[in-house]
Amino acid sequence: MKYIFVTGGVVSSLGKGLAAASIGTLLEHRGLSTLMQKFDPYLNVDPGTMSPYQHGEVYVLDDGAETDLDLGHYERFTSGVLSRMNNLTSGQVFDAVIKSERRGDYLGKTVQFIPHVTDEIKRRMHLVTEQNPLTDVLITEIGGTVGDMEGLLFIEALRQFALEVGKENVCFIHVTLLPYIKAAGEVKTKPTQQSVAKLRELGIQPDIIICRTEADLDEDNRRKIAMFCNVERKNVVAFRDVAHSIYECPLDLRRDKIDRLVVDKIGLGHSPPPALEDWEKFVQRVVKPKHRVSVAVAGKYIVLQDAYKSIYESLIHAGAHHDTKVHIIRIDAEAVEDHGAKAVIGDVDGILVPGGFGDRGIEGKILAAQYARENNIPFFGICLGMQIATIEYARNICGLASANSTEFDKLTMHPVICLQEEQKGIEDMGATMRLGSCESILFAGTKASDLYQNADRIHERHRHRYEFNSDYQDRLQEAGLVISCVSAEEGLVEIVELPNHPYYMACQFHPEFKSKPNKPHPLFSGFIEAVLKNSLSCENSD
Repeated sequence: MKYIFVTGGVVSSLGKGLAAASIGTLLEHRGLSTLMQKFDPYLNVDPGTMSPYQHGEVYVLDDGAETDLDLGHYERFTSGVLSRMNNLTSGQVFDAVIKSERRGDYLGKTVQFIPHVTDEIKRRMHLVTEQNPLTDVLITEIGGTVGDMEGLLFIEALRQFALEVGKENVCFIHVTLLPYIKAAGEVKTKPTQQSVAKLRELGIQPDIIICRTEADLDEDNRRKIAMFCNVERKNVVAFRDVAHSIYECPLDLRRDKIDRLVVDKIGLGHSPPPALEDWEKFVQRVVKPKHRVSVAVAGKYIVLQDAYKSIYESLIHAGAHHDTKVHIIRIDAEAVEDHGAKAVIGDVDGILVPGGFGDRGIEGKILAAQYARENNIPFFGICLGMQIATIEYARNICGLASANSTEFDKLTMHPVICLQEEQKGIEDMGATMRLGSCESILFAGTKASDLYQNADRIHERHRHRYEFNSDYQDRLQEAGLVISCVSAEEGLVEIVELPNHPYYMACQFHPEFKSKPNKPHPLFSGFIEAVLKNSLSCENSD
């Protein structure tokens, strides 16, 4: 196996994850098999207990691992299906070391950062290598910024690992910032020089430097960076701001032939140039679509772009599939509570209610679902959004005025949503929910079955504690709510829909975690198809 390590310097949020994912895209289009992973230096075991305001959305893998949102980019940009082995945190490392010490695995030795902690990091690298013998290239992004105290052990472990597997099998890529000083009218290379100098102090000489820049990288600055950072001029690569979509990033990095630089460094130069026609066609549909629609996303963490990252990307995928630009209108659910759905949401082509936890903004989400149902606006509810749709229907159609979830009202007379039986008594928050891929049964003759092309069974990813209360199943169905999918093992409700509506679909799972650029998730694709029809019919009626 060959190894690529992506580090970052100067500031955070430079786009290391997108750079790593883009390199994975280019290598796969050269016919190489890739696998991606993320090392995060924070002490949390995983981001599952973090607020989205801290670290963006929590991305869930098939095996139930709660991971960093960059793993979402990895799965969307490449064909790999990742597991908990592909996200390592300092919390996991130290937990493993302490448990080994308690078992006596170190045979009475003094446990130290070096070698015991660095050995644990390297052990994970070797384990991933052994478990994926057919993979050509393993791409690892190191979170944080070079020079941060919390990341030093990871950098040291990679330095040691490169010596063990042979430097000819390793490519170090460093992503830095080239700031443009407007008053001086100049791009400054000094931050890049300092960042690389810090990395070299830690024993790592980068092979390729990716320069994050608003403008292009002129040859004078390219030569200066190459000279002061001890790399070849051709190995200084510009990573420019893209005009429309993150999916332009692989095409931008391809301009400086970064994939050729990488394969030459790790001895895979025999691979053919990347065949990017399908990717280019997808990007073209994103950049220059024929149609335009508006979708209101009524959520709790709406001010933060990364809180619903996978949902926004899935809307882009589905939009491109239908040659449509999806204009996302972010709606604060609390504002809907205060001012009403019509006043806040207004005239839109579709409404989506995403997942979340806690009771803030819940009544606003319920009003958004009611507004969509009563006005024949295509509606899509995800996770909590499905529970919201159920509560709204129970209140306004079944006449159960106090219907609620026990998450928000433990004493409600009509708990149409309640805590799973196996969740009762659990006190720890981390990794204790229903997590990961579960098999479900689709019922023939439903809209959901049509969207999944009449499949009998599906596998989707979950992240929740509360469920549709089966005690109310018959009453809701008699009132017209269609249950179109249940879990194969427990019979838990997975999808509800309304038959006499342009599109009213809500699912307990998270379909956004399985959508890809050229393969949009069927529920998102069906939603945007209905949204587009709604938009076109409104235009014709005008």
